[in-house]
Amino acid sequence: QVQFVESGGGLVQPGGSLKLTCAASISMFRLRFTDWYRQAPGKQRELVASIGSGGFSNYSDSVKGRFAISRDYAKNTVYLQMNSLKPEDTAVYYCNGRPPVTWGQGTQVTVSS
Repeated sequence: QVQFVESGGGLVQPGGSLKLTCAASISMFRLRFTDWYRQAPGKQRELVASIGSGGFSNYSDSVKGRFAISRDYAKNTVYLQMNSLKPEDTAVYYCNGRPPVTWGQGTQVTVSS
């Protein structure tokens, strides 16, 4: 079964940037869609960004214009570039295929001054 390992989170000040990395255990060519989710304390997990095999990407309204998702087929990796970060972006970020399979441990992003 495919597994995903997320990394790149950390503590950043409001307005700052982070780039998250998601490594998949299988070739990206086998994943029609790859999604980034996040879950803030006390809230449900939400979908924030998606990318399809044709390169089409989609974003939630809360991150549109600030986040960018991309895929590197050679490295079986998906990235999430996060700019202009806000305190409300604080959450654990996860990646997964579609439909979602086993969830990884995620990577913590904390936006605070």
